[in-house]
Amino acid sequence: MFFFLGLFGCWFFGVQSFNLVPKLIKSFIVALLGPALFHTIGHISACVSFSKVAVSFTHVIKSAEPVFSVVFSSALGDSYPLSVWLSILPIVMGCSLAAVTEVSFNLGGLWGAMISNVGFVLRNIYSKKSLQNFKQVNGLNLCGWITILSFVYLFPVAVFVEGSQWVAGYHKAIATVGTPSTFYLWVMISGVFYHLYNQSSYQALDDISPLTFSVGNTMKRVVVIVSSVIVFRNPVRPLNALGSAIAILGTFLYSQASSKKKAAVEKKD
Repeated sequence: MFFFLGLFGCWFFGVQSFNLVPKLIKSFIVALLGPALFHTIGHISACVSFSKVAVSFTHVIKSAEPVFSVVFSSALGDSYPLSVWLSILPIVMGCSLAAVTEVSFNLGGLWGAMISNVGFVLRNIYSKKSLQNFKQVNGLNLCGWITILSFVYLFPVAVFVEGSQWVAGYHKAIATVGTPSTFYLWVMISGVFYHLYNQSSYQALDDISPLTFSVGNTMKRVVVIVSSVIVFRNPVRPLNALGSAIAILGTFLYSQASSKKKAAVEKKD
């Protein structure tokens, strides 16, 4: 919600170009229905995982997203060089080791992170297939539209599933943080930073090389995991830390292998 509110603000003030041809809006929205649905599934399941296990563990499992990407894309006809397939082995090994040694391990949290991976991979695949005729829409605007449709999907489900718990949950949250003003402040801060994270990520892709971006993206996951351990004081066993490191290294190797594959394809074209 905060993301597309922020994007609306960027559109309104001209910070971000609203580069969508009006006559294509109806067909564009139809093309977005599938990607937005998988985007919604990905975010919901990630939040479920965060609520059941340590934040660091969820991010370790989410580092396995390339594995799902390779498997699903291959099933749909794409081919990958041996280097890509080899790069996903340390991801699988690292995630497995981290899961076995995770202190806060919970099956629901594990499945939530895994389903989140599937949701985001299918979002990416179907975005590529269904939005080929809308290349005039840049990445940031595309993410904004997907988020808006995700809100449309999620709101009635949220009302039906948790609507009766909203008031009690609100009061419980206020009691946890202390005062209503503190609660609203944290919600606003988290929303603003989430929007800035998404916007900076999409804008960075236009200004830096894929290699630099993949290095930064890998370091982002390291920072998130380490920061969550420090802030939440989650106990981490040596083997758990080793598994996390192996999984993150595998993610980095996958980024390099897949970027070389993309460069080779573009050169061929």
